[in-house]
Amino acid sequence: MKDEKKRGRPRAFDAKAALGKARDVFWDRGFAAASLDNLSAATNLNRPSLYGAFGDKEDLYLDTLEGYRQDGMNTLAEALDPSLSLRDNIARVYAGALAIYLHGETAARGCLLIGTASAEAVQHERVREVLGRSLNDFDDEIEKRMRLGVERGELPQSADPQMLARLASAVMHSLAVRARAGDSRETLEAIARSGVELICGSAP
Repeated sequence: MKDEKKRGRPRAFDAKAALGKARDVFWDRGFAAASLDNLSAATNLNRPSLYGAFGDKEDLYLDTLEGYRQDGMNTLAEALDPSLSLRDNIARVYAGALAIYLHGETAARGCLLIGTASAEAVQHERVREVLGRSLNDFDDEIEKRMRLGVERGELPQSADPQMLARLASAVMHSLAVRARAGDSRETLEAIARSGVELICGSAP
């Protein structure tokens, strides 16, 4: 498959840059509304080259989702720096998320996964798999920090790290949807602060 995908690539082909451009198209338009003409224009690849490099449109979309997922995991790991307090960690998670969600040339884009993959998951099994795996990976990473919080006394011994992690993720999902719907930065930041208080409670 990899050898097949190499056919048709122009000499100056930059896969990472092309995927970034394709990601922008999918993020703005969604999977269904992103045409091959849109993708060709954004990536500067004609259709044969686009197919040769990435396969069909769904293959290309999945590649952008995987890249977004990895970027998200990297950002999450940085935000959950264990040298900081749990309260600071969750606040950093939401600040980093909003920096992504409020970006966009014409309007706030929200989250690529929540905003586009959730709409395609019912009809596209591979999209559903990436979406589910991504959400579970994010939850697992946050859960690790919650468990550390219990060990350190930042959370009560009775706390449920798994449920707290999912609650933290749920706030993030709400921020993503509301950002795409046009809520102001001030409103979203207020929700984020409330989320920190809800999750951390009396944590130092």
